Amino acid sequence: MLLQGIDWLILVAFFAVSLGIGLYSSRQSSKNINEFFKAGGNLPWWILGTSMVATTFSTDTPNLITDIVRKNGISGNWVWWSFLLTGMLTVFFFAKLWKRSGVLTDIEFYELRYSGKAASFLRGFRAIFLGLFFNVVIISGVSLAAIKIGGVLLGISPIATLLISGVVTVIYSSLGGLRGVVFTDFIQFILSLAGAIAAAWVAVNHPAVGGLENLVNHELIVDKLNFIPDLANREIFLTIFLIPLFIQWWSVWYPGSEPGGGGFIVQRMLAAKDEKNALSSVMFFTIVHYAIRPWPWILVALCSIIVFPDMASLQAAFPNADASIVQDDMAYPAMLSFMPVGIMGLVVTSLVAAYMSTLSTMLNLGASYMVNDFYLRFIKPDSTQKHLVAVGRIATVLIMVLGGYVALHLENALQTFSILLQIGAGTGLIYILRWYWWRINAMSEIVAMAASFLTALYFAFIHHNYFEEFATHEELIVGILVTTVCWVSTAYLSTPTEKSVLISFVKKTKAPGPGWRRIHNLIGSTGEKVDTTGYFDFQAAILAFGAGVIGVYSFLFGTGNVLLGDMLNGILLIILAIVAFGALFALRKRF
Repeated sequence: MLLQGIDWLILVAFFAVSLGIGLYSSRQSSKNINEFFKAGGNLPWWILGTSMVATTFSTDTPNLITDIVRKNGISGNWVWWSFLLTGMLTVFFFAKLWKRSGVLTDIEFYELRYSGKAASFLRGFRAIFLGLFFNVVIISGVSLAAIKIGGVLLGISPIATLLISGVVTVIYSSLGGLRGVVFTDFIQFILSLAGAIAAAWVAVNHPAVGGLENLVNHELIVDKLNFIPDLANREIFLTIFLIPLFIQWWSVWYPGSEPGGGGFIVQRMLAAKDEKNALSSVMFFTIVHYAIRPWPWILVALCSIIVFPDMASLQAAFPNADASIVQDDMAYPAMLSFMPVGIMGLVVTSLVAAYMSTLSTMLNLGASYMVNDFYLRFIKPDSTQKHLVAVGRIATVLIMVLGGYVALHLENALQTFSILLQIGAGTGLIYILRWYWWRINAMSEIVAMAASFLTALYFAFIHHNYFEEFATHEELIVGILVTTVCWVSTAYLSTPTEKSVLISFVKKTKAPGPGWRRIHNLIGSTGEKVDTTGYFDFQAAILAFGAGVIGVYSFLFGTGNVLLGDMLNGILLIILAIVAFGALFALRKRF
């Protein structure tokens, strides 16, 4: 038991504040499901953007980064750095469209965009698939990390870890709804970032490490410092850099990085007070998530290679830990065992906060799907608002119980990441184009989802190399090709969406682009005109997208160079980032 009196006080105080926010928000959130799941659609960009950042910083995130860095060095992070492109695409091409749609959840979108029984089936099935199955996978992954930290730092059992943190989260999530989740996220983000920085400081000054200069010159570290994989190793260069940067980001569906937006990102955009706040919230999230937050985790991961160079050293350091969970990702919580009193409380509380922020978001999001898109839509459409809020609270508890159960049967965070990547392989492009091409219909999405899932099952249970590391590039490429061919063929061969639905969709969202020319002409033939020019400037959006990507990557690598001792290149990259953000600011009025 490494926590002392002051450490426990910090942790207990955080629990009390979280419960207090849930209680404070409960009255407003209990009015109706619009308040419970969308906070009334009247929140500012800064609180929503911070909530997105807090949600993507879960307890398993530093464990995942540590796993990646220990195996493939800093450059291994391109497997998720590439999703920056997805985030910027959402900012400039989708944020305003989502806000304008006026739906309560991104799954409700299906019956706004498509027609017929296929649209209804898609909405109901995705409500259960994402609300239960996918949410349980995500919750189990973040809960596994909490279990490892609870075992290493607190000496408590997996079940006790889940009961303590899970019960608190379920209480404030079920009471306060999205409003309670979002405002708790704000506090959790501050704690999480402070804890990550404190952990990095202590790790770098560990006696075995001896400071930043010794760290970057250590024989075990020098080959881990490249930001881009060595071209001489073509296999690594292809799988870790080229495929994520040129294929994975637009073709793979992954929670929090959905092409075209989705899940809790859309939930936050829908909760914004207007389109400007929706766009700004995602922009803030994208900058902080990719440019500001990764380096404390990376530094701890590098230090862990020196302190715990192999699995045997990890197991020897924690002989009472279950051998099945001693993997590379355990090196992060192992490094936290060196925190001094006080800082230990801050760091542990920050990780608990990170866990609870992701957990509360996924619980609220999953419950919104099950209530709005399944229960209300198909089971009891005449339900009162009070009854629906009650069902939402029951669904919140159910999802937590299932996620906790699955967590007890997982071994490492990277395993969960690989599962999610492969299941979503090939579906990303359809989530982008459905906003810009009228021919995509409900059957296209059903076929894409089925093809992607069946391909993932094949690699999981027949092609047995699946769980070795990341989903291999062969598996990912095959999944993308098979899925894309299937859904594109379906789009051309199946019955199109009803014209009345497409016309209504275009009028409501002002969906732009040549892919809607046929529908625009249909509207024009009636004497009406959909004016998208004042709403959407493609040229400005493309320029802003490019400036945003350059700015964030430049700041990310500029900061990294400064930390690792290359001051000249670091300063030059930071200057480039400032120029890129300046160009973005100059373009603001056009988009």
